[in-house]
Amino acid sequence: MLHFSFIIDNFINNEHFIIHILRKMKAEIKLIKKEVLVVEGKEYDLKENIDLEGTNIPELPHNLSVGGSLDLRDTNITELPHNLSVGGDLYLEGTNITELPHNLSVGGSLDLRYTNITELPHNLSVGGDLYLERTNITELPHNLSVGGDLYLERTNIIRPRDICTLEELREYQKKQ
Repeated sequence: MLHFSFIIDNFINNEHFIIHILRKMKAEIKLIKKEVLVVEGKEYDLKENIDLEGTNIPELPHNLSVGGSLDLRDTNITELPHNLSVGGDLYLEGTNITELPHNLSVGGSLDLRYTNITELPHNLSVGGDLYLERTNITELPHNLSVGGDLYLERTNIIRPRDICTLEELREYQKKQ
């Protein structure tokens, strides 16, 4: 199957004709026009949630910014694009992704369960929960910021030196 990536600027007036021609060619289309992504003939508004779970999409365009959540569970994606920004949750469970880009931005939760990721980038900031169950991650990076809960069950991570138990936190607060 042919794979095409196109960036259509606002000056092109016949975009629907171009899409029609490409569909006739039976090509898998990844199209960005300002705030629209087209995958396998379906249009997605980049301001909303995008559910690509189970699709055959092999990659995402660089500099992709999604206003809502992005669901990539059980897709053929093997890497995330540079400058990926997700305003909501990012679901990567069951993908073949092995690393995260250093400039990844996730406003909601980040789900990495059942991935082959072995390390997290430094200065990773996740606005919601971070799910690391059943990953091969062995340590947490410095300056990791998680706005919600951190799920470490069934990982090889030994309690990080910068994270304290609830009891230790209560003791610290009593001393203050």
